[in-house]
Amino acid sequence: MSIAPPETEVVSAWRVSCDGGEGALGHPRIWLSLSHETGEVECGYCDKKFIHESFAAKAG
Repeated sequence: MSIAPPETEVVSAWRVSCDGGEGALGHPRIWLSLSHETGEVECGYCDKKFIHESFAAKAG
């Protein structure tokens, strides 16, 4: 059985919210600040990665 990699979303804001995106099966909504050095942040609940659009081309 293979495990799907965490979801990645390219965003234009430096502060984003994450709730797991699964309605009642998600997790509490939390706010995350993207690092200005790396341009990304990962949700501690669901491992979703947010990448700022200015870093997206560098991330591959």
